[in-house]
Amino acid sequence: MSRIAVVPGSFDPVTLGHLDVIERAAKIFDQIHVLVVHNPAKTALLPVAQRVSLIERAILDAGFEGNIIVTSWSVGLLVDYCTEVGASVIVKGIRSQVDVAYETPMAIVNRNLAGVETIFMLPDPAHAHVSSSLVRQVAGLGGDVAPYVPKAVADFLQNG
Repeated sequence: MSRIAVVPGSFDPVTLGHLDVIERAAKIFDQIHVLVVHNPAKTALLPVAQRVSLIERAILDAGFEGNIIVTSWSVGLLVDYCTEVGASVIVKGIRSQVDVAYETPMAIVNRNLAGVETIFMLPDPAHAHVSSSLVRQVAGLGGDVAPYVPKAVADFLQNG
């Protein structure tokens, strides 16, 4: 039986912290679905298709090993996607206690709804302070985001 996990997020844009979690999850599970989801509480910088494309490029450029599928989901619950692809685990990167407090109730509901467990993964400390929101703010004000995002994302944000 294949061990399939889903790494969900808005990835707007994908950061080096996200890539760190994806790479480490790919070493643990037989198949990883990196799932770009719409967060109605946030105003998106990039369209979903562009986020999927940038993640695919970043994974290719980084040379990650493993069976990694990048896609999006916009209808229904995250656990509906997990059930559809046979995933029994959701992998979430967490940076701080704030993330733990936000993610814990969702993890409990996902387990109750569909028996899907959530694993919290800490990022490399070098990336623990970086969020997509911070990257959007720095980029929007003309700052250099290259230390925080994959090259494909930095190039896209600089050159449009």
